Amino acid sequence: MPQKQKKAISVLSGGLDSTVATSALKEEYEIHALTFDYGQRSANREIESSKQICQKLGIKHTVMDLSWLGKLGKSALTVHEKEVPQLESDKLDDKEICDETARKVWVPGRNVVFTAIATAFAEAEDAEIIIVGWDLEEAVTFPDNSREFLEAFNKTLEIGTLEGVQIEAPVIDLNKNEIVEMGEKVDAPMEMSYSCYMGEEQHCGLCESCMRRKRAFEMAGVVDKTDYK
Repeated sequence: MPQKQKKAISVLSGGLDSTVATSALKEEYEIHALTFDYGQRSANREIESSKQICQKLGIKHTVMDLSWLGKLGKSALTVHEKEVPQLESDKLDDKEICDETARKVWVPGRNVVFTAIATAFAEAEDAEIIIVGWDLEEAVTFPDNSREFLEAFNKTLEIGTLEGVQIEAPVIDLNKNEIVEMGEKVDAPMEMSYSCYMGEEQHCGLCESCMRRKRAFEMAGVVDKTDYK
């Protein structure tokens, strides 16, 4: 009898990082991707992109309503009255400035909540791993993207799950340009991914997330097929 393929749960936002991370493991695992609608400005576009990516990769996709998370009301991503910060390209490596912008878009407990929910799915579906798009560049200002966070969460899962579900973060040690390079190698549908904080049909090209995306493709020497305003 042929060996049964291993299963994985992916936390897929539809963004560049999670798209590449999921694509990197698509041949090794039968993947079920989860996309969360927590009231973010870009929810509709993220869901649309995630659906397209999952169709391209041939994997199962579930959208989950977490509107209560956005109603906590701290982040410019979920409170439309708050202004989404913009950042000049020459400030992308200024930690003091990026720390300030990170606080403005920080969603309370987001990765803790997402990963905990993914853990429940993993146990219910006998999946061995949870795939996430946490990366080195964002870990500078977002602690829930760091290797330290990854290792701590995995330690918790060793204790808190019956079969020792673990988180796999294929891009945890990579900057954005290196993620684009990996995306090229694994044939990730990066052109379908959506990174903008604003949630409009086209990327705004001005928010920090857009600026990092543009720089990444430029540094990687890869054609950027992103639709900017």
